Amino acid sequence: MPVPQFLLDLLALLYALAIPAATLTLVAAGLSLRSEGGMNFHVNGKTGKWIIWTIILLTLPQILHWIGALGINIPSNPGSISASWISTISTAFQQFVSVILTNFVPVAAAFLVLKATLDTAAGDNPLPSVIAAIFLLAVPATKSLMQGWNSGSDTATTDMLQSLWNYIASQVMPAAAGLAVVGAVASFVQRKPFMRYVFAALGFLCLTGLVQLVKSMAA
Repeated sequence: MPVPQFLLDLLALLYALAIPAATLTLVAAGLSLRSEGGMNFHVNGKTGKWIIWTIILLTLPQILHWIGALGINIPSNPGSISASWISTISTAFQQFVSVILTNFVPVAAAFLVLKATLDTAAGDNPLPSVIAAIFLLAVPATKSLMQGWNSGSDTATTDMLQSLWNYIASQVMPAAAGLAVVGAVASFVQRKPFMRYVFAALGFLCLTGLVQLVKSMAA
């Protein structure tokens, strides 16, 4: 039984909106990161949930293909949108996302930098606001990086999660360890507790080994 054209148009609209929507979820993840502390996040918190939604949206075609392989008739290539009003929705949404990236994100990052300055003046830690600002400004590059992790297979969602973990462990954690060492030195000079920074640096550098240790204990 052929799929009605209206449903094909809706499916094509879903494909067209997936990547722009992934951009918005990354922006939401950056804003949530600041509210969760900037340097830390809750496993089941908003930041993690927005990242998961980003991965789902970026791998939506593969997810639908996997569902179709189970026997549900979902066309893998719905074609272009034939209804003009649906095409208008797609164009308007993409323009909206472009405005968010061009106008809103830089302003939000600027306000976070201002917040970091005020935190410093008040004697608080400015790093949470700085890290959230950097995350927001790097949203386009982050989205492109994650798109490059799309394996194109039916397991693309979990493959992207694995690639994200490998990137964090191999690229982000060594840089975080360096910052922790700087924090330890600064705290030592100021005669403040510094051992937590030392242990954090060691944990960052040994993260992969710690995961393997936990796996071996659970086996």
